[in-house]
Amino acid sequence: MKRIFDLSLSLVLIFVFLIPAGIVALMVRLTSAGPVLYWSERVGRKNVIFKMPKFRSMKLGAPVVATHVLENPESLLTPIGGFLRKTSLDELPQLWSILVGDMSFVGPRPALFNQYDLIGLRSQFGVDELVPGLTGWAQVNGRDEVSIEEKVQLDREYLARKSLLFDLRILFLTFFSVLSRDGVSH
Repeated sequence: MKRIFDLSLSLVLIFVFLIPAGIVALMVRLTSAGPVLYWSERVGRKNVIFKMPKFRSMKLGAPVVATHVLENPESLLTPIGGFLRKTSLDELPQLWSILVGDMSFVGPRPALFNQYDLIGLRSQFGVDELVPGLTGWAQVNGRDEVSIEEKVQLDREYLARKSLLFDLRILFLTFFSVLSRDGVSH
């Protein structure tokens, strides 16, 4: 049921956001050198690595680490990178990852390939069995402001409570979280 929901909604949203995504792509191209998309190596279900697309918000040569560990992440943003991140427009290409099945709309956010502490804790508690999501329970409960341990605890809670109704609640909360830019630190 969840896969059918993901497939149907991703097809609809790809069509709905085709023009806005084209505008964002043009903005990225016009304001900074380099490719429009950044393909990030992420950890998927059962710790399998997959390539996740995002509109590029960081300058070329930025370190491939979680932004919360960078000393001054703002200095590495492209001219429109902060705007893309605060509005979550950089995430639009992830509809592709949902369409092909690497991601779901709701699940734990996919870790970077080198976030060993997060990957290890998720594996320890069985969270790695879940398909990663565009949004998740941890994102609507703090987003960038949650520690790794709190994030995994919230991921465990999602694992225990997962259902289509809970997913719909998380999507509803995500919509308002994005509108208010709640929990975005950079």
